[in-house]
Amino acid sequence: MPSKTLGELAEYVGGRVRGDASVEIRSAATLGRAGKGDISFLTNEKYEKQLRITKASAVIVGKDTFSTSVPQLVAEDPYYAFMQIMVLLHGHRKHKKVGISHRASISDNAKVGADCNVHDHVTISDGARVGDGCIIYPGVFVGENSLVGNDCIIYPNVTIYDGCRIGNRVIINSSSTVGEDGFGYASHNGVHHKIPQIGIVIIEDDVEIGACCGIERGTLSDTIIGQGSKLGDLVAIGHGTRIGPHCLLVAQVGIAGSTTLGHHCIVGGQVGIVGHIGIGNNVTIGAKAGVLNNIPDGKVVFGAPAIDAHQAKRAYGMIQHLPEMRQSIRSLQTRIDRLSTAPGSGLEEPSNQ
Repeated sequence: MPSKTLGELAEYVGGRVRGDASVEIRSAATLGRAGKGDISFLTNEKYEKQLRITKASAVIVGKDTFSTSVPQLVAEDPYYAFMQIMVLLHGHRKHKKVGISHRASISDNAKVGADCNVHDHVTISDGARVGDGCIIYPGVFVGENSLVGNDCIIYPNVTIYDGCRIGNRVIINSSSTVGEDGFGYASHNGVHHKIPQIGIVIIEDDVEIGACCGIERGTLSDTIIGQGSKLGDLVAIGHGTRIGPHCLLVAQVGIAGSTTLGHHCIVGGQVGIVGHIGIGNNVTIGAKAGVLNNIPDGKVVFGAPAIDAHQAKRAYGMIQHLPEMRQSIRSLQTRIDRLSTAPGSGLEEPSNQ
């Protein structure tokens, strides 16, 4: 594993060093687990006290006012600098070059671009096109007339249904499905009749799809995952939904059909979003929220049903006190009842004469 001095790393990320610039860095770790030769990072000031006890050889920070003997790399965006250093020291996963396996089933009417690596038991159907530099792992199915762009990585057992369009530099992790039929049925006399789903799925450039995701094709309009968006594992996207550019959807999010998300939205784990609503730009939705209504730009919401974060904090903060409040209310009601029936209170029940 290559090593770099802290000074070299600072130059690489456009930062500056506070302390010994000659210290050698070989790897990266969290503040609590770092040891000699490791670099760590601090992005949340509530962990500042760990700077005094960390065994890291250096720490990336956003300002140079922290009191610590550990050498610091001061960067404008510490977490982004950490990412750059991780890539420099460790790199991304290396993919074995296998060429085109003779065990792959590639239609005579399909086209596979230059410098692709297509593993065993891949199926590329009639009319499908795969761009240059793609890596397609065993068990992948690419349906008829689908389009896969350049430099994509498709991990084992991914299924891409017919007609779908995958952009450039897209990563689809294992066992995800793109373009399955939407959950659309017309119920008549107690029987659920399947509605044909004639839309497709469009995944734009630089999207990453987690493992075991399901992205439904549209009933009439297309389902779109916007440029640069990232989906965690077990995310379900309903038919005709449109995810804007550079959104982050954490694991187990479920979005019903025909919903629209703007750009740069963050959706926490296990969030459920109903169909046919609009969510604005730069919206943050807390984990396990249930979203039932439109959300305007820039809002932060959580809870079920999802409400403004400030209101939700106050409401959920009261939950732990509800038993005591209930008892207090009962006691007050008992006192009121006693007072109202006391002679001379003026609150006695009227007599019937």
